[in-house]
Amino acid sequence: MDLFQDDNFKDISPESPLAVRMRPRNFDEYIGQEHIIGKDTLLRRAIEADKLASLILFGPPGTGKTSLAYLIANRSKVFFEKINAVSSNTEELRKILSGARNRKITAHKKTILFVDEIHRFNKAQQDVLMPDVEDGNIILIGATVHNPFFSIISPLLSRSLIFELKSLTEADIGHILDLALRDQTRGLGNIKIKFDKKAKQFLAEICQGDARRALNALEIGALTTAPDKEGVINFDLEVAQNSIQKKVVLYDRAEDGHYDTISAFIKSMRGSDPDAALYWLAKMLYAGEDPLFIARRICICAAEDVGNADPLALVLANAALSIVEFVGLPEARIPLAQAVVYVASAVKSNAAYLGLESALKDVENEATQEVPDHLKGSNYSGAKKLGRGVDYKYAHDYKNHFVDQVYMPKGKKYYNPTDLGHELKIKKHLESLKKQP
Repeated sequence: MDLFQDDNFKDISPESPLAVRMRPRNFDEYIGQEHIIGKDTLLRRAIEADKLASLILFGPPGTGKTSLAYLIANRSKVFFEKINAVSSNTEELRKILSGARNRKITAHKKTILFVDEIHRFNKAQQDVLMPDVEDGNIILIGATVHNPFFSIISPLLSRSLIFELKSLTEADIGHILDLALRDQTRGLGNIKIKFDKKAKQFLAEICQGDARRALNALEIGALTTAPDKEGVINFDLEVAQNSIQKKVVLYDRAEDGHYDTISAFIKSMRGSDPDAALYWLAKMLYAGEDPLFIARRICICAAEDVGNADPLALVLANAALSIVEFVGLPEARIPLAQAVVYVASAVKSNAAYLGLESALKDVENEATQEVPDHLKGSNYSGAKKLGRGVDYKYAHDYKNHFVDQVYMPKGKKYYNPTDLGHELKIKKHLESLKKQP
């Protein structure tokens, strides 16, 4: 007998993985996401009133996006179609949409089309969905681990309610594991398992809010561990550690995970927090980010945020870039770490960067200043007849290698050195030159 008697869920059987079998059948069994499906929330009211519009559900893996789609379909008692954007194509989409239109006309029955990993659909495939979403022939539920504002076309977003699912808490994961161990119909309740508290805590922590990963680890550990003489499977910490694979970090180099992490990385260096900067560096390296990309960003941060307060920061960052290009990983992580710590710990000044931005603004918005004749190139015949280079004063011929002359027709100040680090020396030097007779 199928675990779910409704035809919409005929693909969920006793042979399905534990994570699939344990999908909630009602709101009471759904763990987490109270902010979107708690009592009196917009989505909960829409589901209970059977007035659901198209939805885009996004959030980390294993937080209940697919389970919520199944729950909605089961609650609505509508026809349910499920496809995965990775394996589907435009031809399959057109067949499903045609069937939904016929079903609406002949049987007066709604169709929910659940598209898992909808961000994998290209623009043309998403455009195919538009007319039927617009006409109400389908209720679209799209699930994605990526920010939909980066991956879903605007017309589709404007016709859908967008809900963000959060990572489950450690308590949520522990509760889900307990349910799986007790459930004799869908879970492991018929197997004698002694679940150690340390093993439970380990899975709840290491899975980082991913219920699917926790349930998969529980199942593989329980089914591959030999029982003791009493027929009991001792699921201890060692079993838990052996049952979990290397942690998967949500980080797509073409999506917001990439941009959010590099943003946190740069802001941590700018904010003089070497510990946070090292953490984000570790995350990027763990997820397979291009080390040259990281090194270039360190160079930019050294120039923009440290600047002349500590000129050595840019030298060290550039050295790290060269070493990364020459050596490569895994050894390249060492000079990267050194450069990150130096830049994060260095005295900060963005005076040079702000000066350039101010000058660029003037160049863009004001009349462009002409180069004074005495500064123009004079290394060609006839230059003097044109007045080029006449009366130019060579700075090295004067005291302290400085001479006061016009270098810009409109005397404007763009560089305002701070009183921090090496920039204080620069500031004092420039002030002393101005006082020179």
